[in-house]
Amino acid sequence: MKHVTIVGGGFAGLNCAQRLSTNSNVHITLIDKNNYQQFQPLLYQVATGILSSGNAAFSLRSVLRHHPNVDVKMAEVISADLKTRTVKTTDRKTYHGDFLVLAAGSQVNFFATPGADKNAYPLYSLQDAELLHSRVLNLLELADRDPSLVDQGALTFVVVGAGPTGAETSGALADLLHRVLKDSYRTLDLSKARIVLVDIVHNVLNAFSEKSQAYANETLKQHGVELILGVGVKEVHADCVLLADGTKILTRTAIWAGGLKASSLSRAIGIQTGRGGRINVEPDLSVKGFPGVYALGDFANTAPMPSPPKLKAGHQNPFDTLTKAFSP
Repeated sequence: MKHVTIVGGGFAGLNCAQRLSTNSNVHITLIDKNNYQQFQPLLYQVATGILSSGNAAFSLRSVLRHHPNVDVKMAEVISADLKTRTVKTTDRKTYHGDFLVLAAGSQVNFFATPGADKNAYPLYSLQDAELLHSRVLNLLELADRDPSLVDQGALTFVVVGAGPTGAETSGALADLLHRVLKDSYRTLDLSKARIVLVDIVHNVLNAFSEKSQAYANETLKQHGVELILGVGVKEVHADCVLLADGTKILTRTAIWAGGLKASSLSRAIGIQTGRGGRINVEPDLSVKGFPGVYALGDFANTAPMPSPPKLKAGHQNPFDTLTKAFSP
């Protein structure tokens, strides 16, 4: 029986475990610092109170309960030896496999923006979403007791990054403050609440089609979101955000949706990483020079596929390649 160690229970790691578990000759150990998978596309809804945290997180053990050859371990992996396919955790335990799959995910990339790591609110984990939700509610209560705080930026929310997370978050915040809560805070003028979406690129959803960009741009404006595009963020302070053009926006809440990089594990694997600290992989997701080691999802920089594809039958999906590789 072959043993596969998978680091990370996100979309890539969990999907890999489920696919490989169909092979009865394979035993899988899935390691994650949480015992749940967080559904990241829904985190902005948790942050704005649309959903409870339980609707955006799913127990790994529950999802895998019908897969007897998958063992879940709740632990944080801090280093990996790719030559021996061994990983170490914070509780000093080691896990070794015939194959090692690194799907450790990403972390927020502040791009060395002064003050962002201390003063901005990222939105990448369930804890991030819950913290931001509490922040929004706390500021509403403070402003309700002392409306003068509104002029000091208490109800101004600056969202940095106009990609999917930034666009969704700013739109949901606008709905929450301008529509959903307008009858709940009778003595607070929520029309003064501001949601400002900032990005150094010139388009909302810059990686999407022009049609999608135009639609998102117009929809956000209709919902009361202010767009400042083509200008980067210079500094983030506890009471304001400074833009590269000298603009100063008074705010108590800067929400960072400005990009991601590989998780900190990428710095403890003993090889040179690529763009965003990710591991460069081959088209079949293998790590060159390390037989039996694979990297998936946000932890990997995938090599360009041949155009047109010239993969063998049954290998169009990288997971198909993995499944075959792990067969005895």
